[in-house]
Amino acid sequence: MAKEEILIIDDEPQIRKLLEINLESHDYKVAQAATGQEGIIMAANHPPDLILLDLGLPDKNGHVVLTELREWYNHPIIILSVQNSEMDIVNALDHGATDYLSKPFRTGELLARIRSCLRRKNQDEKNGAMIFGQLTIDLVARTVKRNDEIIKLTSTEYKLLSIFAKNEGRVLTHQFLLKEIWGIGYQNDTQYLRVFVRSLRKKIEENPNQPKHIITENGVGYRFC
Repeated sequence: MAKEEILIIDDEPQIRKLLEINLESHDYKVAQAATGQEGIIMAANHPPDLILLDLGLPDKNGHVVLTELREWYNHPIIILSVQNSEMDIVNALDHGATDYLSKPFRTGELLARIRSCLRRKNQDEKNGAMIFGQLTIDLVARTVKRNDEIIKLTSTEYKLLSIFAKNEGRVLTHQFLLKEIWGIGYQNDTQYLRVFVRSLRKKIEENPNQPKHIITENGVGYRFC
């Protein structure tokens, strides 16, 4: 079986070397680019399975590189950056980043995020059921079970849960979820979204006050685990 390839786009040689050592020790194939333009060319010539992208690049703003990549590249892109303001994170996620980690980051957490992204990328939804612990979501049969018992959801709750499931491990912004479910006119109605998330948690979580599936990313959105 061919190794999954990860492209690192980062101008810091120490970071690239550290990532290369850790990724190769976990059986990934690694390619490196020191500039945004070099990374775009490398990704176009040989599309990797996942890209790790820094926002502080010497030739192009990382947000611009992300936007250009997303014109054609549809595999996971994880942002690794010292830019960790809420605006930077939301902007990157809204423009196509799959996930976001602030530097300095913990290697174990990065590897877990990579595994989650690649697992989702490789998952064939046509196979039906998606299993998350005691929770089973069948996107073909449109059924949801917890501990083998059917959970009754409203159409909006099901649509919200299916979006979460399809994007397992990825941070979804409030604006993205509101637009996907209710349309452009509702993108600022975060309280509306909180009501449905609260209702969904009551139905799928063992303890809604300490959720294990729908995790709040403060000021940004939610992550489904």
